[in-house]
Amino acid sequence: MTLLSSKKIAVIGGDLRQLEVIRMLLERQAEVLLAGYDELAQVPEGAVKVQLEPSLLAKADAIILPVAGTGNDGSVESSFAAGDLVMSEELFAAIPRHATLFTGIAKSYLREMCGRYALTLVEILDRDDVAIYNSIPTAEGAVMIAMQHTDVMLHGSRCAVLGLGRIGTTLARTLKALGAIVAVGVHKPDAYARAYEMGLQPFYTSELAEQAEQADILFNTIPAPVITRDVISRMPRQALIVDLASHPGGTDFAYAKERGVQALPALGLPGIVAPRSAGRIIGNVIVEMLET
Repeated sequence: MTLLSSKKIAVIGGDLRQLEVIRMLLERQAEVLLAGYDELAQVPEGAVKVQLEPSLLAKADAIILPVAGTGNDGSVESSFAAGDLVMSEELFAAIPRHATLFTGIAKSYLREMCGRYALTLVEILDRDDVAIYNSIPTAEGAVMIAMQHTDVMLHGSRCAVLGLGRIGTTLARTLKALGAIVAVGVHKPDAYARAYEMGLQPFYTSELAEQAEQADILFNTIPAPVITRDVISRMPRQALIVDLASHPGGTDFAYAKERGVQALPALGLPGIVAPRSAGRIIGNVIVEMLET
């Protein structure tokens, strides 16, 4: 195991996933400073609570932000902060140029600040390997939601998965393993062929309205308006929609509510259903990059 004893790392905000990242860094003997952890009762041994101020960041080799990064006003979410947490421009200006900032995704403010001060920004969720690893707890979470909000077994139920990307592939495979009858909606012939090879029932998304008539559960992973009024109007009223696509999703939620079809947005499932595992996925990337 390569040690990080020469590294000073500031962890700013976050949730249960960051606690696992903190533990991994401490295992490698990094100096870990926690900002926005005022209300954390049990601080991991070796970590130190600090105030978020320029002098803290001026000596940092790495800065770890929450998965959501910052808001466009610089706000930082923290499950453990006593008050508001803000990454102001003054703080960015204090960060040394050799430091690396880690986040899950970055909004325009964070990208702009890092560009203005020539700081290296790593968006961990952009990596294919991380997205594939995260697809596992996402699929498990989607299955959990389906089981909680239906009164039928998944085994033998008719499930439609829209999209055969990283999440869609894992979810479709998981549902099939549970005995569901799985149809997969795709855009392109190569994805159609892959779904067929996997033993699934492929269809093109242009045929979704017809497919929706038979679906017990419709899972969406496509970040575009695909589950429209026309689709929802054809669905059985007892059917369930689980939308896993990034905000605002691909479902007409207002019309689903009007028609009485249950439609649930399901964002951030790795951090909800398996925060320790999700944190380890993030931590592995950070440790690997700091070790090189």
